[in-house]
Amino acid sequence: MAEVGKGVNAGKLASNVQKRITRAQEKVLQKLGKADETKDTAFEEEVAKFNKQLADGTKLQKDLKAYMAAVKTMHECSKRLQDCLAEMYDPEWFGKEEVDSIAEEMIEKEMDNNLEDTDLLWQDFHQNLVDNALISMDTYLAQFPDIRARIAKRERKLVDFDSARHHFASIQKSKKKDEAKIAKPLALVERAAPGWAQGIITAHQIAQTNLSRSQAEEELGRAQKVFEEINYDLQEELPTLWDSRVGIYVNTFQSVAGLEEKFHRDMGKLNQNLSDIMTKLDEQRLAKKSVPTASTGKSEEAANHNLSESGSDAPKSPAKNEVPTVTNGSSDGELPPSVLYKVKVLHDYGATDSDELDLKAGDIVYVLPFANPDEQDEGWVMGVKESHWLQNKNLLAKGVFPENFTQKL
Repeated sequence: MAEVGKGVNAGKLASNVQKRITRAQEKVLQKLGKADETKDTAFEEEVAKFNKQLADGTKLQKDLKAYMAAVKTMHECSKRLQDCLAEMYDPEWFGKEEVDSIAEEMIEKEMDNNLEDTDLLWQDFHQNLVDNALISMDTYLAQFPDIRARIAKRERKLVDFDSARHHFASIQKSKKKDEAKIAKPLALVERAAPGWAQGIITAHQIAQTNLSRSQAEEELGRAQKVFEEINYDLQEELPTLWDSRVGIYVNTFQSVAGLEEKFHRDMGKLNQNLSDIMTKLDEQRLAKKSVPTASTGKSEEAANHNLSESGSDAPKSPAKNEVPTVTNGSSDGELPPSVLYKVKVLHDYGATDSDELDLKAGDIVYVLPFANPDEQDEGWVMGVKESHWLQNKNLLAKGVFPENFTQKL
């Protein structure tokens, strides 16, 4: 049995080698113009689109992986930045002896939760990108190798078909020549044979010619059938595959855009919390300045003020009956009617709606009561910029703004 197996394998190997030789000869003849080549312009256009589609998909997959690697890197960098902040976050900044310890613990707990939530958001964002974008792209590209292999096989079978076609045509041409030879006087050996033997020789020659022709015709039929089956399937699949690229691009970029939008929205909330904590830190720092010191009984701010007054460059005190004015051009006693109090903006705030105020750090704002208290959202107040009041003497340009971006004066 082993010898039979070896014989079969050797026969198959020899057949494959012969096919390669025949294809190579056919391609040489076609390039030299000595044999015509079957052309299909429409199919060649489909193959060109297939190659472009494969190149585009491969590039998108590569860039998507690079994007996800960048997300992971950004996560690590953000985590290190948050860890650095946590390490530097010193409870003494809030005045440990003066500030209630419970409030301080709540602030620290809020900071810890903020860091943990941030880490989870990054992890979820990366995993959702894998599940909703990268896996779909991998599945989409997984079908291309098989189709590319079948396109290459079609090309080989087309060469086989052309070769069989040319061989059959050559046999047909040889048959006509052989028939012409048979019609001529027989050779000396043939003429020396008895008359009854001459007919047998002629019949044998005709049979040999017909056998070769029949074999060539069968080979042509087989080659044509194999080629047409592969060609038909590809003619059906390639246009469908080309159209499918639209859906995969839409799904991929919609997924990425939607995940980014949700991630940045959730991250924005945590960043706002972190900003609020930093605002509290600054408020505690300012409050600590105003606490009387043990040695002088005066606050740091008052001590600095007295030190300034003792110098030669101290400003003159205002004369009697003169109303002392502040840098914003107004005094607490000169607030317009209906104004509750005024605040100073600590951080820039860009308005995101038409009913909001656009604020810059350092702006002074007059806080107004809501006409309908039910309309007031928690953490938001109504106001008018002092600069508008000083210029127009009206409170019409009012809008809402986040209270935690300001400090009451």
